[in-house]
This record gives sequence, structure tokens and C-alpha cells, in this order.
Amino acid sequence: MAICIFCDIISGKSTTKFEVETDDYVIFKDIKPASDHHYLAVPKGHTESLVALAKNDIEIVNTLESGMRTFLATKGVESNETLLGFHMPPFITVKHLHLHGIAPRSNMSFLMRFIFKPHSAWFKLVDEAKEYLKNKS
Repeated sequence: MAICIFCDIISGKSTTKFEVETDDYVIFKDIKPASDHHYLAVPKGHTESLVALAKNDIEIVNTLESGMRTFLATKGVESNETLLGFHMPPFITVKHLHLHGIAPRSNMSFLMRFIFKPHSAWFKLVDEAKEYLKNKS
């Protein structure tokens, strides 16, 4: 397997501070935040992207979503100002599944609004990701 920066972070080969760590995932700050709060929920098991998941892997998405929502609530983030989603290949910079949790949406720059544009071919909101997986054969 090629070197994966997120696998290195998870295994402690980096100074990245975990905001949350469970048996299944970690949450840490994005190094290029799109807004005041921008965190990544990363499963501990390596999977390249949403595309590599199967229909029966929807629980991974549910777990990441639940963990991120709970964490953001501890930061006082309003859920109606939160953007939760995944980039789709080839529009991913790190080939390790990760959920973006971004808030407030209203503070995102024009460029960040484009990069994290809901309902686009390159960025899927959590519900769209779940629907994508449900429809896989």
C-alpha cells in the first residue's frame, strides 16, 4: 500500500491532535480550514473513498456522521450552519475516506463554497452519500 498521511496520523506518526478518538475513528482539525470550524472524521481502517465502500458499509457513514455531529455540538455549532460531506474521486486530496464537518457555512469564502459545493459531482452531503451507497449493486 502507498503511504497514507491519514494512516500515519491515526498510528501516531504525526503530531496531529485528536479532538475525538474512538475504536472506530478519529476527529481532528483540517489543515486548510474552509470556515471557523473544519474537522475531519477519519475511520481507523483504510478505505480509499466513498466509492470503495459497498452497500452494506453504510454504517461507517452513519458512525462518522453521528460522531461529527456530537463533536460539533460540544463546540456550540448550530446544525443548520453545518456542512457534512465527502469528496468524490478524482476530487480527493487524501485517498483515505474522511468526512468533512464545516461550520458556519456562512463564513466560507467563494472558493471554499465551490470546493465544498453540495449536490455537485465532486462533493456529496451525508444523505447523498447514504443514498449513493444504498443504490450500489
